[in-house]
Amino acid sequence: MKGEYLGEFEELVLLTCLILKEDAYGINIVNEIKQRMSRSVNLSSVHVTLYRLEDKGLAKSYMGGTTSDRGGRRKRIFEPTDKGMEVLQELKANKVNIWNAIPELKLS
Repeated sequence: MKGEYLGEFEELVLLTCLILKEDAYGINIVNEIKQRMSRSVNLSSVHVTLYRLEDKGLAKSYMGGTTSDRGGRRKRIFEPTDKGMEVLQELKANKVNIWNAIPELKLS
């Protein structure tokens, strides 16, 4: 989407939601980013980012089922919206275009 800005951490969180699918909720997102990126991330920054993505219309959430390990509390599951997917695809295309402009670092 032309003109839609997505910060690096927002992009990372939204991509992680795609990886986790129906398990894309707070602590799982934190753990996935830590594992894949070797990056320290705190839960509150992920929650703030998820709600900001919802405010931008790039993510949506729904309540999952109750679990005994959470004392019967439900999890809020996040997923990209169609607009969020468009923004991610545009970001990827733009990055590949820039990387491919550097012959010694060209991506396939």
